[in-house]
Amino acid sequence: MERTEISKLGEFGLIKHIAEDIKTTRESTVKGIGDDAAVIDAGDKYLLVTTDMLVEGVHFDLSYAPLKHLGYKAVAVNVSDICAMNGTATQITVSIGISNRFSLEAVEALYAGINAAAAAYGVDVVGGDTVSSRSGLIISITALGEVAKDKVVYRSGAKDKDLLVVSGDLGAAFMGLQVLEREKAVYESTPGVQPDLDGHDYILERQLKPEARVDAVVMLEQLGIQPTSMIDVSDGLASEVIHLCDQSGMGCALYEEKIPIDPTVVTTASDFKLDPTICALNGGEDYELLFTVPIGDFDKLKGSPHFTVIGHMAEGAAQQLVARDGSMHALTAQGWDAFLNKESPESED
Repeated sequence: MERTEISKLGEFGLIKHIAEDIKTTRESTVKGIGDDAAVIDAGDKYLLVTTDMLVEGVHFDLSYAPLKHLGYKAVAVNVSDICAMNGTATQITVSIGISNRFSLEAVEALYAGINAAAAAYGVDVVGGDTVSSRSGLIISITALGEVAKDKVVYRSGAKDKDLLVVSGDLGAAFMGLQVLEREKAVYESTPGVQPDLDGHDYILERQLKPEARVDAVVMLEQLGIQPTSMIDVSDGLASEVIHLCDQSGMGCALYEEKIPIDPTVVTTASDFKLDPTICALNGGEDYELLFTVPIGDFDKLKGSPHFTVIGHMAEGAAQQLVARDGSMHALTAQGWDAFLNKESPESED
């Protein structure tokens, strides 16, 4: 039998290939594979279910990721998926695989972060599993949430002329990783040298302890805005914009000059001789919310420091990036793929 390398498909190609043979038969299954969370009819509301796995050496490096921060992050990335469905997270289950190099105190530190995040997001830890591992630490968290049936938002609802909007700013998590990797390399080449992390607090926190944008979901509700499509920015802005376009059958114009980038990201990117825009487009792990709204909602968003209009959807058009000089470029997803690139962080949808 001919062997097909998974690297030929990539992460999203593999997911699509697997999904082709999965059929749902329950009437209660409203949405299966293909969005930030599964949607199940639970009577008066929809139940949301999502899961993420973090693997040592692939998604995190314990040489610079504190276990408490890691536990917090593992919860936050799952809650972020619930937010991307316009929902509220309610419970989580936690499963871990640990090798014998981890002490009880290490496990306690990990769970201290998990419990801190659970408290911060108002979710209950209701179960899970603990197994031995021969390949380091593995964390798998499943988050449950709920959303009113008329409030659920999918990736597939964007319409022609809808505005493309993002919360917060982008590229900080990627630049935080660059600083951590640089200091790790310096330490390995010169043991005993203390890491130079001064002035990088913001980007380091965005990488090591990101926050799910629960507040953004609340603010949209307060503004009277119902997004037509939404996704969280885990694999890079470009990748997520393409997801919304593809699943909504739309093209788009994404304006480079509108992409929100914190000044510390610009400065740090310059130190690394990197283009801040490329960092924002392809870096990933920002966990901001990217969504579309009808153009009539512009006045509701105008002036908000929490949201930025970065483009618009266009039926029958290409997916394009409009550069600062006005030139048009095909929008391509170059964010990290678990099966294609072995040197950058990755986060599942």
